[in-house]
Amino acid sequence: MNEEQITRVGDVELCHQSFGDPADPALLLVMGLGFQMIAWPDGFCERLAARGLHVVRFDNRDSGRSTHLDHLGAPSRRELFTGRVAAPAYTLADMGADAFGLLSALGIERAHVVGASMGGMIAQTMAAAQPGRVLSLTSIMSTTGSRRVGRPTLKALRFLVSPPAATREDYVEKGLRAARVLGSPTLTKSEAVRRDLLERTWDRGITPAGFARQLAAIVSDGDRTAALRTIRAPTLVIHGAADPLIRPSGGLATRRAIPGANLLLLDAMGHDLPEPLWPVMVDGIAGNAARA
Repeated sequence: MNEEQITRVGDVELCHQSFGDPADPALLLVMGLGFQMIAWPDGFCERLAARGLHVVRFDNRDSGRSTHLDHLGAPSRRELFTGRVAAPAYTLADMGADAFGLLSALGIERAHVVGASMGGMIAQTMAAAQPGRVLSLTSIMSTTGSRRVGRPTLKALRFLVSPPAATREDYVEKGLRAARVLGSPTLTKSEAVRRDLLERTWDRGITPAGFARQLAAIVSDGDRTAALRTIRAPTLVIHGAADPLIRPSGGLATRRAIPGANLLLLDAMGHDLPEPLWPVMVDGIAGNAARA
């Protein structure tokens, strides 16, 4: 694992880190709403690197040590709850352009792209927009953007739009409560592991308005189904059967929309990356990359 680095990409600076041999095929990990690159666990990244992949993870704009765009303001909770955002500060396509720009800055022309949750939406957008640069696509616990599929449970939705934490202690406690609702019910990490991740996440940089801007990019993106039908990269859809935030219908619809896509539906998985499932997930990602 290399040290974290900061690279300017257009109007933003992106924090990134790599694992494995730069001579190996590149695999870009794109994280989800409000989370940072460290939510891709070190052990998970190391397993992928051990499969002969040069793994790159990064903080999206408005998260972690990447640029926080607070000068752009933030949508209201009402806009986010209703899904009617008048003018999002940026789009998922903009976030995908960030990712492509980072790859270019690192001298990487083509990469396997793996995204989780919002990161899966960004990865889908990348594969549709620049097919020549995406060797393979893995979409984890994500959806098509259609409001008819992948809808959260009411309890999960309340967490999503609840008021942000004001202090480090409140952030950690709220995160622990969210993990109990959203995570894998029978495969949960120890509370100490979750607490450590949440504390490090706060310390690396949390912007409540940034979370709102990312969520606005999601809700304003609309239905990507037509674009997904144009994707020709080998695709794997991974989804948890117990996911309450993006329910399995979102993953099933993604698999149906992308020609030739495969589905890995994991019975015990919620909306997280539980360590007991890393071997099967890494096998799936590496196997999908081998189809390219």
